[in-house]
Amino acid sequence: MNRFLKDLIRGGENQKVDFKYCINDSRKIARTLSAFANTEGGILLLGVRDNGSIAGVNSEEEYYMIETAARIYCRPEVPVAISQYLVNGKTVIGVEVEKGDKRPYKAKSDDGSWKAYYRNNDQNLVAGRVLLKLWNLSERKSGVMIRFGKAERLLLDYLRHNEYISLSAFRRIARLPSYRAEKIIAGLLSCGVLAMDASEKGYLYRLSHDPADEAFTGEEEAGKKGFSRSLFP
Repeated sequence: MNRFLKDLIRGGENQKVDFKYCINDSRKIARTLSAFANTEGGILLLGVRDNGSIAGVNSEEEYYMIETAARIYCRPEVPVAISQYLVNGKTVIGVEVEKGDKRPYKAKSDDGSWKAYYRNNDQNLVAGRVLLKLWNLSERKSGVMIRFGKAERLLLDYLRHNEYISLSAFRRIARLPSYRAEKIIAGLLSCGVLAMDASEKGYLYRLSHDPADEAFTGEEEAGKKGFSRSLFP
């Protein structure tokens, strides 16, 4: 077996590696392509079971489904690099995706709607509105200006005494409409004040530093372009 392929399979599914035993719907591949392009990039191995054993695929049919997923079921199109490996007479296809520069990349759902996905460990999760705003802020070349008003101070004070907060809880305690609460959290994520933890159950936000280290007063300009977690570099 090719050493590169062997190492990938040995490492199992993770933030940058996904296995698919077989595919019968290009839209399922599109979700993984969207997730990889929106996060850190990665490689999808077709013809590999979840336990790492080789199942093999019909290369011609899979090539067609990959191209359909990238060009038709992803918007914008997700560039892919396709490799083919032969393992004990069975074909494994590797679909490599780099982190995209046109986020968000959306995949077409079964109901016809377009949703952006991101990679969280070995899962592809739907990106919420806060994350979409965060990606938008990350594309700004001039940095992000953060004004620390009453709502921002209320949020930071809450997190000095509580480990996490949800968007709905922040809206409730600050008495804010959704769009305003989302904008505040996205801004604080973009400059590294907050970090985000995600799961299938939703999103939680926390301070990304020791609250005793800094005092947030007046206006601060967020020149940092990176995100607070390796999940969103």
